[in-house]
Amino acid sequence: MIVMNRGHLAATASGEGRWVHICFIDDDDTLWLCSLKRNSICLFRVSAFRGFAFLNYYYMLNRLSRRCFSSGAAPLPWLFVGLGNPGDKYRGTRHNAGFEMIDAFAESVGIPMDTGHCKALFGKGFVGDIPVFLAKPQTYMNLSGESTGPLAAYYKLPLNHVLVFHDDLNLPCGVLRLNDKGGHGSHKGLKSVIYHFRGNREFPRLRIGIGRPPGQMDPKAFLLQKFNVTARQRIDEALQEGVDALKLLLSQGYDESAKRFNKEQKYKHLRVQTLPV
Repeated sequence: MIVMNRGHLAATASGEGRWVHICFIDDDDTLWLCSLKRNSICLFRVSAFRGFAFLNYYYMLNRLSRRCFSSGAAPLPWLFVGLGNPGDKYRGTRHNAGFEMIDAFAESVGIPMDTGHCKALFGKGFVGDIPVFLAKPQTYMNLSGESTGPLAAYYKLPLNHVLVFHDDLNLPCGVLRLNDKGGHGSHKGLKSVIYHFRGNREFPRLRIGIGRPPGQMDPKAFLLQKFNVTARQRIDEALQEGVDALKLLLSQGYDESAKRFNKEQKYKHLRVQTLPV
């Protein structure tokens, strides 16, 4: 893709006697396309881009640049969805680990989460050349699919580019895993997502270990408790590890990053599984 700032002129000629294409962004953030051929000239005011039109501009400019300037394809966007419950009542609870991972990643890459879209708190931007959508469904955990399904459909994304972040009772606190598919494991948020993906389970997940409830404690009560001091330290460390892994995924692709990340987390699992929380 050719990225143009204001006043940046880009042009290409497709051969003698053929069209010359010029793209230009003016001071009002309006994109113009001018096509020239011998004694003919065509000038098009293509779009003014603000708000959600930003993404339309991106795809349009990629189509133009592929047609006029190169044969390369635009990078496929990623949708990152963190599962949790909205509201101050649930802030800092174990069940909201997915929300916390989204927040940590958004802050790290400078993407504001300040828009409502498809029943989610939503943000969009770029990490390098990769378009990234971030979402925190506001439907409450058990209905997360009511937001995630429409978001994936709205942007016409293949499910292998929809990465869901969620808490996991079956991993020690602070241990992470990247999986390319799987079931819901009795996680009601994941169950809802799978349902709204029409039963399709082949989408990646970032599992965030929160550990098992002590003794005979009700798992539901455990999920809605806030982290104690020790667990909080482990989760904060895990959030940074997760952010680093997500950046690696965007730069190197899922397979390579998941293999490397899961190997590191396997050793961490062995190290912390017997430590008290």
